[in-house]
Amino acid sequence: MSRTTPFRPVLTRRALLPLAAGAALAPAAAWAFPDRQMTMITGYAPGGSTDLAARLLAEEMPRHMGVGGRMVVENRPGAAGTVASEWLTRQPADGHTLMLTETGAALAAPVVRVGGTPYHPINDFTHLGFISRPPAVLVVTPSLAADNPAETLARLRAHAPGVLTYASSGVGGMIHIWGEMVSRALGVQAVHVPYRSGAQMTQSIMTGETQFGVAAMASAVPLLRQGSIRAVGLIGNARFAPMPEVPTLGELGMDGFDTGSLFMLVGPAGIPDAVAEVINRALQAALADATVAERMLNAGLPPAPPPNGLSDARALMVDQYGRLQAVVAETGIRIEN
Repeated sequence: MSRTTPFRPVLTRRALLPLAAGAALAPAAAWAFPDRQMTMITGYAPGGSTDLAARLLAEEMPRHMGVGGRMVVENRPGAAGTVASEWLTRQPADGHTLMLTETGAALAAPVVRVGGTPYHPINDFTHLGFISRPPAVLVVTPSLAADNPAETLARLRAHAPGVLTYASSGVGGMIHIWGEMVSRALGVQAVHVPYRSGAQMTQSIMTGETQFGVAAMASAVPLLRQGSIRAVGLIGNARFAPMPEVPTLGELGMDGFDTGSLFMLVGPAGIPDAVAEVINRALQAALADATVAERMLNAGLPPAPPPNGLSDARALMVDQYGRLQAVVAETGIRIEN
């Protein structure tokens, strides 16, 4: 879609009924969304990949909306994205306040926290589309790496239960959940060693203090290219373009690892369908922009490919929520609020 010809949606009278809430309606042709500045929040401090993606989309998406479209980014860090998530649920469901969120805040926290979170991951949000579905990567300390990934997995499986250790960036996050899933899938019952950050986690694998772990691709790529840690396979349904030599765990015969991280755009529950469609189309158009796509890929966030409609986003969220509930029930991974 052209940058110079903005998309101006024309909404029918029926589509506007949820917005009017029984009030008299202006003629449909005179109304367009958005009618004022939009805000995209993130649950993290400036500077990370989430913040970068939010700023790229906040600049590009308004080009594909109404003529008055403008969007600003607001960082609301705290409790790994859950503070911002809860705040969003209390905002008007008019499509003008959105959030770029990810798997940890959107799905993991509501499942692993005892008593849950103040928000329900499905019922309290309008799921507006995926931004990226980057893989995570199973990595090992260099001394355990073999000539190929299949042999490396065989070396891991050869250890007696309780001998190996796996690192994570904290208890109850997706890195921890994936690490435990890998441990169980390999049948090695590895011991979990949590660290305070992803950097500390990967440092422990580099030095051999721990033997393996699952890392975010964005942070792992520089270390993989240096040979400081070694890749085994990806958690996700496709290979990662900048490192095509690394297979998925599914290709290596490990089931249940077909979905990596999910970066998504959400709003409060109840955004009218007509407005949600405008936002979704603008998101997909922004992700298709070559400059946006390149910058996101360089940050370790490959733009989400189609199909990426509203129903696709909600269906995958429901599926992943159910999967995580089953994993947590099996592993007993829980954290106190």
